[in-house]
Amino acid sequence: MSLYDRNYANENSRENEREVAYPQSSLSTFIKQTYQLFAASLLSATAGAYVGISLASVFATNRLLFWGLVIVEFALLFGLMAAKRKEGLNLILLFGFTFVSGLTLTPLLSAILSMPSGASIVAQAFALTTVAFGALSIFAMNSKRDFTAMGKMLFITLIVIIVAGIINIFMQSPIFQIVIASIGAILFSAYILYDTQNIVRGNYETPIEGAVALYLDFVNLFTSLLQILGIFGRDE
Repeated sequence: MSLYDRNYANENSRENEREVAYPQSSLSTFIKQTYQLFAASLLSATAGAYVGISLASVFATNRLLFWGLVIVEFALLFGLMAAKRKEGLNLILLFGFTFVSGLTLTPLLSAILSMPSGASIVAQAFALTTVAFGALSIFAMNSKRDFTAMGKMLFITLIVIIVAGIINIFMQSPIFQIVIASIGAILFSAYILYDTQNIVRGNYETPIEGAVALYLDFVNLFTSLLQILGIFGRDE
């Protein structure tokens, strides 16, 4: 449940400030550090998911533990955003957040892996996410179209998906879940375009902030695709 909020206030004025703050050489270093932290975040989340799978039975019998971890996950994310400029602490919070977010994927991963073709579904979802992420990132870096103007529209769509997801917790409708996951896949694909351009233009204050944005895009796209493939796989 790595859904998230972002601050879109004063985007246009901040963009001009970033262009002054990051000359070309510094911007290249900024981008490199951002993607290094993003890759490390994925490894941290993978470790969390691996630990979570080994404790799947505990999560199955104790739902309060899962929701407790969700609360911790959001607390770490908010703490990370508050301490993004504090060296050392920001890295601890980054990897703490991504590790816990990997743990919170356990119920979904366990449900998929318990299916006859579960491992194949997880692999397919990860492969599709990786290919989509790479293709969209390259497109955003080379496109002349400005995707950084989509922020408010994407945020509104995100709120709608969150509300729909909460409603479906009570409805438990597979069809409704497919609709939510499908819109989510499109939304986070658009977020990849949005965040990639913000990163390459130096619109984020720190590499930590850019890395977290990319991580959330990747994980939520993966989760959406995993839900879609899992539901269709169950129907088969």
